[in-house]
Amino acid sequence: QVQLVESGGDSVQAGGSLRLSCAASRVTVCMAWFRQAPGKEREGVAFIDPFTSQTIYADSVKGRFTISKDNAKVTLYLQMNSLKPEDTAMYYCAAPSGGCPRLRPLVWNSYDHWGRGTQVTVSS
Repeated sequence: QVQLVESGGDSVQAGGSLRLSCAASRVTVCMAWFRQAPGKEREGVAFIDPFTSQTIYADSVKGRFTISKDNAKVTLYLQMNSLKPEDTAMYYCAAPSGGCPRLRPLVWNSYDHWGRGTQVTVSS
């Protein structure tokens, strides 16, 4: 079992930046960030495999968001730049129970452990 706690969400204006953090209770393999806006499905945003340094991003955030992981502190980050109103959502970090879900890295049911989320609101 692993506990995940997100932080860093806030209300910002369009064009602004935020850095989300996710503290894990133990070292994990691959991790990912997801988001869910009201009335919409949970969407995979970014994935990282710390063993291969591979990162994968949703098309909607490529070039604006950067995922990283501090293995020493067991913390996952999401740097979000050039934020848009459509980025408004609850953001969750996720970790798998078993191996790294390299075949479906941005699919929500590839992950078993979830944090409670941190709210990001972007105003125009």
